[in-house]
Amino acid sequence: MKRSARKEDIESVFSIYMDKSVNPYLGYEPMEMNQFTDIYSELLNSKTFYVYEIENSIAGFYKADRYPGRASHVAYIGTFAVAPKHHGTGIAREILENEITELRNEGILRIEIIVESDNDKAIRFYKKMGFEHEGTLRKFYKRSSSPDYIDDYLMALVF
Repeated sequence: MKRSARKEDIESVFSIYMDKSVNPYLGYEPMEMNQFTDIYSELLNSKTFYVYEIENSIAGFYKADRYPGRASHVAYIGTFAVAPKHHGTGIAREILENEITELRNEGILRIEIIVESDNDKAIRFYKKMGFEHEGTLRKFYKRSSSPDYIDDYLMALVF
């Protein structure tokens, strides 16, 4: 079940965000909880950060923003992650299908995501969900653990 994230969700979100299988594909390097609190506050203040619960436990989270003005028919999904214990269970598909349906019902005609070019699993997943590669953001992403910059792919689902 989707709901807006709350302040008390920070520990669950932090544990997923900092997991070694998840963190390389999110926007911040591994850090301690006291460093994460400011980032989490920004996510909460956006009012577009959601958690997905299964049996009162957070199974995943994501941010769903809408562009303003002339691009108000476009949404962006980011900071999308699923708890490692739910990897391979279909939860990511369920979360994304539900959000796509909700956004379409709200009049959204285009949904964008950005995915790291070395995240083959996510790229395959998004393609299965109907997203298409529209462009490459060259040398857009840099992990402290790597000397190289990584390209990001802009992918979109258009209705």
